[in-house]
Amino acid sequence: MATGVLPVAVGQATRIIPYLDDSIKEYVATMTTGAESDTQDAWGQLVFTGKQRVDINQLQDIVKEFTGTIRQTPPMYSAVHHEGKRLYELARQGITVERSEREVEIHDLKILEIISTEYDCRIHLQVTCSKGTYIRTLCHDIGQKLGTGAYMSALERIRVGDFNLRDSSKIDELEDQVTLIDKLLPLDYPLTALPSIVIDSPESLRYLSHGNPFTIEQNLLPGKIKLYSSSGQLMAIARAEPQANITVIQPERMFIFDN
Repeated sequence: MATGVLPVAVGQATRIIPYLDDSIKEYVATMTTGAESDTQDAWGQLVFTGKQRVDINQLQDIVKEFTGTIRQTPPMYSAVHHEGKRLYELARQGITVERSEREVEIHDLKILEIISTEYDCRIHLQVTCSKGTYIRTLCHDIGQKLGTGAYMSALERIRVGDFNLRDSSKIDELEDQVTLIDKLLPLDYPLTALPSIVIDSPESLRYLSHGNPFTIEQNLLPGKIKLYSSSGQLMAIARAEPQANITVIQPERMFIFDN
C-alpha cells in the first residue's frame, strides 16, 4: 500500500489549490525482482520468473538509463481514459488496449539499499520525478531491462512540491481539533515561488476589497503575484500586467481580510 505525503487544504486554503506547485514529487520505493505483476505492483497477480539475482553493475548502468527524460506506457490498471472509460475498468474486464507512451522526467534516481535472499531481491530506490510518473511502471521497466522481471512492492511519497514528509502529520494525530489547528500551516506556505507586494493605499484597498482591478506606480514583471496588507496578512493572489510606468493589478483569488 502506498503511504506518505498528501497535501490537504482547509477553509480559505482551498482557494490556493490551483496555484500549488506539484510538478516535482519524490518517492522511496521498493522494487522486488523475480516476478512480474499485471498491476505492476504487489497487489496484482504475480507470475514468477525464477530469475531474481541481480548484477549490481548492470543495475547501476540501467538506473542511469532511466534518469532524465524517459517514455512510459501507462499501465492498464490506471485512471487514464480510453474512449470514455478508465483503463482500470477495461483491465477488470480482461480487456487490454494500446496505450500511447508519455514523456516524464526522472530528475534523480538513487539506489538506497539492495537486500538479496534465496527467494527474491528487494531494491530500495529514491526517485525524484515529474508529475504523472508511474513509479510501478518504472520498477516494471527496470525489471524488463534486468531480465529478471520486477514489480513495486512498497511506495512512500516523501515530497510533493513544497510539502515534505518531515513536516507532515499522521492522520491519527489530527483527530483532536486543538492538535489539528496547531498543525495547520500558514495560508501562503506553498506560495513561496510567487513574488509579493504590500498594498497600503486606501484607494487600492477599496478596489481590492471588491475584487476590482487597480493600478500601482511600480514596474512589475507580468505574472502571478501575492498581495499583502501592511500587517503581513495575505489578501489576494493577483495577476500583474505592466503598462508603461504603471502596473495593473487584476485580483484572481480573494481571501478574507480586514480592510
